[in-house]
Amino acid sequence: MNLRNQWPVLPIVAGLASGLLTGCGTQSGGSGGDGAALVLGMSDDVLATDPASGYDPGSWLLFNNVFQSLLSFPKGGTEPEPDAARECSFTDTRTQVYTCTLKDGLKFSNGDALTSEDVKFSFDRMRKIDDDAGPAIMFPMLDKVETPDAKTVVFKLKVPDATFPSKIASGAGSIVDHREYDAGSLREDGAAVGSGPYRLDSFGDGEAVFSVNDTYRGSADDARNTGVTLKFFSGDQKALEQALLANEIDIAYRGLAATDVADIQQSTDDTGAKVVEGSSAEVQHLVFNMDDPVAGKLGVRRAIAHLIDREALIKDVYEGTADPLYSIVPAGVAGHTTAFFDRYGARPSRDRAAAALADEGITGKVKLTLWSTPTRYGPATDQEMKAVAAQLNASGLFDADVRSVAYGQYEKDIAEGKYGVYVKGWVPDYPDADNFTSPFFGKGNVLSNNYANAAITGTLIPRTAAQSDRTATDADYAELQDIVAAQLPVLPLWQAKQYAVVGAHVYGLENCLDASTVFRFWELSKS
Repeated sequence: MNLRNQWPVLPIVAGLASGLLTGCGTQSGGSGGDGAALVLGMSDDVLATDPASGYDPGSWLLFNNVFQSLLSFPKGGTEPEPDAARECSFTDTRTQVYTCTLKDGLKFSNGDALTSEDVKFSFDRMRKIDDDAGPAIMFPMLDKVETPDAKTVVFKLKVPDATFPSKIASGAGSIVDHREYDAGSLREDGAAVGSGPYRLDSFGDGEAVFSVNDTYRGSADDARNTGVTLKFFSGDQKALEQALLANEIDIAYRGLAATDVADIQQSTDDTGAKVVEGSSAEVQHLVFNMDDPVAGKLGVRRAIAHLIDREALIKDVYEGTADPLYSIVPAGVAGHTTAFFDRYGARPSRDRAAAALADEGITGKVKLTLWSTPTRYGPATDQEMKAVAAQLNASGLFDADVRSVAYGQYEKDIAEGKYGVYVKGWVPDYPDADNFTSPFFGKGNVLSNNYANAAITGTLIPRTAAQSDRTATDADYAELQDIVAAQLPVLPLWQAKQYAVVGAHVYGLENCLDASTVFRFWELSKS
């Protein structure tokens, strides 16, 4: 998700990928579910029930279950398939006109018919409101939405964008009932009316309650439960852990630190709980302000790149719950390379770091502050930044310290250019290399680090966006990553593994954790 609105990115219980799974959903009608209801616990919150506002993993979890999009990602797949739509395709040769035809008999959970008017209304409304905490930022390419008839939707794009189908398959493509939502303002009553597999029955500070939507007509399989209660633990990882061990919740999802996972693993013989592990496309970077008098010097950035010991960070701070990251496009996403490994290696080198500083004319210790925020990117972020500072200082080349600031102030200070080096995490909106490059290095990038490169913004990003054959973009993404590794506006640190914990006799979680970022309530069952 956009960095400015992202909930904690951790190599722990997070909403992303396990290894790709086989199978995909088939078109089905709604079902009342034939299994028991489940209780799901998260340490983070759902920040919005209105899809024109929410742009965080918790909110998208709600959207992906309550609302329908024209397309959706099948379990285990990264290519979007029809959901509310019967079919969708580019209907021009430049990937600038995208046309969808709706399925027959679509209804919202309140019984209202879903037509092309609702689709157009949803996209027009989201862009008109343009909420700071919303997903409108994902659609600068969208010019207008047309509805030739009740079942046809035509998206006209300002520029070619072959990733547009993935964008509308995400939570940002949620379709709302035009009779239930105001065109110019956000809904503030905590209610939601969608056409997805579940209804939102209630939403409060402590929990949200969902039941199966028997009017759903889409691609998801029939629900394997009668409903889900989502309990919020508001950042209290220990309370989440204890609730699972006490059998107060069936699944712990998002927010357990590495130590909590270890505690649960040690307790599994007594509780019957299972730790489910997988890989993930969540990433974390050090970001460098290119206008900073210290971090703005290439020799300083290269020295840092030569001194970071990712393996030690993962072992000492994250207890093995992440993988070293040597690329801005993570492993498992097409276009991934190891540009930073190729240029800087895997092992720290004081000699190379010293040479980089000498090339910059720097002979004394480099005074440096690493800026952190305590929980937004995981409960161990401050500890991680202190470990990075210790690695730099151990070389004798740096005098680094760490300052931690509450997230609201942190974002304001970054936007004002007050920090030289700071940490950022990223949860992708959709599983394509475009989502790890355009937001970081395109025009008006979300890193706020004053980095610009004409080859990236003028050639590589537009060319990859226009390429409908995504495998044909590999060479351009490799070139882009080589440029970033050489110029170092960011330094990748780690790629998350993923951990979720389920109680005894709970099944289906493996179908909820894949590269699409979609957590599928309907796949869960309990006996």
